[in-house]
Amino acid sequence: MTARVALVLVSHSADLARGAAELAGQMAPDVLVRGVGGGPDGGLGTSLDAIQKNLSEVLAALADAALADAAPARGALGSSASGTPGGGVVVLGDLGSSVLTVEAALELDESLAERVVLARAPFVEGAVAAAVTAHGGADLDTVLESANASVRMFAAIEAAQSAEASEAASAGGAGSSGTVTVRNPLGLHARPAALVSRKVAELGATVTIDGVDASSVLQLMALGATQGRELLVEATGDGAAEAVASVVAMIDAGFGEV
Repeated sequence: MTARVALVLVSHSADLARGAAELAGQMAPDVLVRGVGGGPDGGLGTSLDAIQKNLSEVLAALADAALADAAPARGALGSSASGTPGGGVVVLGDLGSSVLTVEAALELDESLAERVVLARAPFVEGAVAAAVTAHGGADLDTVLESANASVRMFAAIEAAQSAEASEAASAGGAGSSGTVTVRNPLGLHARPAALVSRKVAELGATVTIDGVDASSVLQLMALGATQGRELLVEATGDGAAEAVASVVAMIDAGFGEV
């Protein structure tokens, strides 16, 4: 694990928490994602004790990872998660009462509140968006904003595909474009969308696919691009031609599914 921000997903259902954590974790394998679900009796509900316990464990894991990364510097970081600049935990809850339980956990333990923030975002979409952002090495505030922005991106996906988005992309200077046909049977589902968005985040150019921001896993998934669909890849800025070639090659290769 190299990401400095982790996720804790709190649900009334243990199965839902595990499933959401598994999905987000597959999108961002370098990010620690923990699911916490079910009441104290094992049924539906939330457990204050379980939430506090898991938050403490995740923060401890982040601190251990920071120490391991800093080992060559001979203990440059302290033994707590507060020694990780910009590090911490983003929490998402599935329903209102789970959010209230998380808030209570943070109020009762100030040591948690120092490094834990609660997102106001759709449970699954927010978790995926936050995980992919954290995978890129973003700090706590940036990962939180990514989660919170997921609801806006999800609601405004048609606007992102409008002519205004295309005009904004072309306004960035010299650009490049290319087309590619989706070859893998399931198209740009969650895993391929995450791979593309992570690749684009590494590039210096601004990249769009069929008019949407290619660095946004949610916008890519919302395209609904299935096998056989031709996609227009456009890029502007430094390394635009190389960025287009890289993304086109990735999609044409089929993400290991053909």
